[in-house]
Amino acid sequence: MAGLDNIKNKMHKLQLDAEEANTKNEEFTAKNKALEQENMAKEQEITSLTHRNQLLEGQVEKLEATLKDMEKERDVNVAQGPQNEALQRKLQLLEDEAEEADKNLRETHEKLRQTDIKAGHFERKVQALESEMGNWEKKHDELNEKHKKVQKELEDFHAEIAGL
Repeated sequence: MAGLDNIKNKMHKLQLDAEEANTKNEEFTAKNKALEQENMAKEQEITSLTHRNQLLEGQVEKLEATLKDMEKERDVNVAQGPQNEALQRKLQLLEDEAEEADKNLRETHEKLRQTDIKAGHFERKVQALESEMGNWEKKHDELNEKHKKVQKELEDFHAEIAGL
């Protein structure tokens, strides 16, 4: 009878281990899905920031070209006092806009860099969780095999007892 109790205890322990492995597998699957969704959102944010960055770079180029044109006009019209003052004000406004656009561009570059760092972090986290999930699945499979083996031993033991 002690042998039967021992086998039952082993089977119960294996069942608990299998349930724990199933629970952990479900948790890791949920975490993996959440991280994949978060990673996708970060990738979309990167795409959006990259597009915004391109637009800002185009804007900066236009403003710089306008600034150069205005500087040329200023140089040509140095002798014209009132008109020159208006151009000076316009030039100052364009320089201010160019500085603001440059500031926005730097901020966008920084956000893009931070997002790239976060995306890399989440990708590594997803890979680690996938690896861990694989380990738990392997352990789960091993426990199922052990459970089947113990079940077979129990059936053999019952058949042996029935034969006595």
